[in-house]
Amino acid sequence: MNEWEWRLLEEKPQLDSISVDGITLKTGDRVLLRPHAGKDIFDLALTGQCAVIESIEQDYEGNAHLAVVLEDDPGKDMGILRQPGHRFFFTPQEVEPSPLLSPSPRLEQPKILVAGIGNIFLGDDGFGVEVVRQLALRTFPESVRIRDFGIRGYDLAYALLEGYDLTILVDACPRGGKPGTVYLIDPDRNGAFTTSEPFGLDAHTMNPVGVIRLAQSMGRVSDRILLVACEPDTLGGEQGQMGLSFSVSNAVGEAVNMVQNLIESALNVPRYSS
Repeated sequence: MNEWEWRLLEEKPQLDSISVDGITLKTGDRVLLRPHAGKDIFDLALTGQCAVIESIEQDYEGNAHLAVVLEDDPGKDMGILRQPGHRFFFTPQEVEPSPLLSPSPRLEQPKILVAGIGNIFLGDDGFGVEVVRQLALRTFPESVRIRDFGIRGYDLAYALLEGYDLTILVDACPRGGKPGTVYLIDPDRNGAFTTSEPFGLDAHTMNPVGVIRLAQSMGRVSDRILLVACEPDTLGGEQGQMGLSFSVSNAVGEAVNMVQNLIESALNVPRYSS
């Protein structure tokens, strides 16, 4: 094949899918190979083999050809890289769809969002910001996102719509306990989402429950939402205050470890996707 012919072939767009015996096949699907009589001896030796569709190509006349790699080929990675000897071409009439041999569900780590909330100019309200700052110094899988949202309620609301399996909010939360007490709260179980009170966002503070309810009004939010909270000592008063109080500052490490334990527990329950 000369260079001009190669260029012609490369300019042919790949197909996303093709129908064989009424079944739609696409890249990644498994098929059984049934080469026609008259093929070369090597192709015939592949009869009955299970293969995975690597791509669906077109020739000069627009005819479809399935590029496949053998399922049990130790060098199939070379085929995926389009190296000769590990990648084979068959017409749609030479493969048999195998629904029972469709790709096994992929094992994926859960998507987790850790969101720090708070205003650093209001004393202990900056608790969540400091916790995520310290968490960001630790190493987590790519499926875990650590982010400081501060008081950007709308940003957090939109983030809750991004399909996370677990969202962990970190914030200061007055509950009447001793300052520095760390709580793990499940807002849903506490009925925080069922109230009919109107919700809105403040430009200077962020109410986690209000943000969650706003996100729910826009679409489907994270599958599970937890709140790691700390009892504040001071929220800065009218003048405001930079920095955490002594008791809340001492609670940051406990909260960091609590969030890490929640992440590790969630990662131990992998999900499957097709």
